[in-house]
Amino acid sequence: MHRESYLGKTVLVTGGAGFIGSHLVDRLISDGVKQVIIVDNLFLSSENNIESAIAQGAVFYNEDIEYKESLEYIFEQHDIDIVFNLATKALNYSFINPGNAFTTNVTGVINLLELQRKGKFQSLCHFSTSEVYGTAVYEPMDEKHPKAPTTTYAAGKAAADMAVESYVNMFEVDAFIVRPFNNYGPRQNHKGLLAGIIPITAWRIHNNIPPEIHGAGDQSRDFIYVADTVDAVVKLFTVMPSGESVNISTDNCCSVKILLDKIITHYDYTGEVLSKEARGADVQTHNASNAKVSKLITYDLTPFDEGLAKTLDWYKARFRGDQ
Repeated sequence: MHRESYLGKTVLVTGGAGFIGSHLVDRLISDGVKQVIIVDNLFLSSENNIESAIAQGAVFYNEDIEYKESLEYIFEQHDIDIVFNLATKALNYSFINPGNAFTTNVTGVINLLELQRKGKFQSLCHFSTSEVYGTAVYEPMDEKHPKAPTTTYAAGKAAADMAVESYVNMFEVDAFIVRPFNNYGPRQNHKGLLAGIIPITAWRIHNNIPPEIHGAGDQSRDFIYVADTVDAVVKLFTVMPSGESVNISTDNCCSVKILLDKIITHYDYTGEVLSKEARGADVQTHNASNAKVSKLITYDLTPFDEGLAKTLDWYKARFRGDQ
């Protein structure tokens, strides 16, 4: 499969003011797309993440892709070639509004696929999540691993994946799925119940609030630096077969307890750690195979300790008000 490059094209990035989305926007602009259109409802995102992009000509719409009228309006305003769909709500939102955590993932992608079916754009790169697999049945987890979501967020993402595959089969649209594992890096949300574990732990330590651990902390995750995910996605764009999925991971894993120890050591924290009850819906083990992605592209990965140090230094500067 060789689709045309995104270079020189008009690209829509849904969820483009978010954590991964804003890094993708920066990369697309740097690489030389014609224009980037960003759609984001700012649920967990921030306009601060896209200040640089807007200064370089990106157009931002504070809209929600769940509303097809909003999307239709945007497509009337711009001749869009390619869509990268990263619009979602955080996994932990499943515990706050389980129904919407499910439907938001399904409705948005259906709205996009309907526009694509009607010829409004050429290619769709849909972002899935490792959460669709649930806890590992075997390791390393490859793309054939059974889908067994444990939260409504993950169930909605799995349904969205199947919608993409169905539209490819039924209407021969050009769409593929990338499935990143646990991303970390600058700009990840650090606020409230929907925060990522690395930024919320950094924030707590900075504010002299004891960090928390759920259960024994033996849950393991395959952490990948956000710039590596973005690098893989843009390289995959021209070679990824339509209708297929690919894991984006490190083929390595780290327990939550070890991760917490690394953060505590980096910040020279000497206070207590609060033990919280384990959450039953938490995935226990994630260790992914990156065999498929490594065959498709030259796959460059940042060592975890290096990426984590960069990330923690970024948050320290941010919390001090330096950036």
